[in-house]
Amino acid sequence: MSDPQAVLWDMDGTLLDSEKLWDIPLYEYAEKLGGVLSPETRERMVGSNVPTTMRLLFADVGIEPTDADMADGAAWISRRTEEVFRAGLPWRPGAQEALKAVRASGVPMALVTSTERSLTEVALDTIGRDLFDVTVCGDEVDGLNKPLPEPYLKAARLLDVDPARCVAVEDSPTGVAAAVAAGCTVLVVPCDVEVPAGQRRVFRDSLTGVDLEVLRRL
Repeated sequence: MSDPQAVLWDMDGTLLDSEKLWDIPLYEYAEKLGGVLSPETRERMVGSNVPTTMRLLFADVGIEPTDADMADGAAWISRRTEEVFRAGLPWRPGAQEALKAVRASGVPMALVTSTERSLTEVALDTIGRDLFDVTVCGDEVDGLNKPLPEPYLKAARLLDVDPARCVAVEDSPTGVAAAVAAGCTVLVVPCDVEVPAGQRRVFRDSLTGVDLEVLRRL
């Protein structure tokens, strides 16, 4: 493609090596409920939003939750995750440099994450708010979260660009499915979960060396 109209970045597992940090509150809360979170269920959570994660967690430990249980659990995990995030967020290899290189090219950029706004704001203290023209968070898409296309479609609307002329950068099957469904070309940099090959997906081992010229060649 020629210069993309915008570059749309996922956060957890793509820019930040934060999926491992999410392990801490998720496994702790499962233990708090008297169970153990299975690795298989944890893998299914990667890239998903908070309500989906909570449903998977309660089901895995064998509890049928009430709405109050879901809300209390989500609040507990949010508080604990904020503590973990504030202790330090590690970058994925090459991510910080790739963000700066693409930003310097002048192409509009959006952050499109399944993480809720309050925790995203904590993460942006590390990433840098000034790098993005817009941010779309998991609690801002009316429940139409990844793998549905709405997060990426909303980012494109806010930027007034055609999603089919955008590059999305993702790491998980859930996120890649959302970006493909929105019509984006996707640069896939897998982190903790294998991503299957498919249409409009170009794979790299890391974001090291990624700049506008690399994205033009996708």
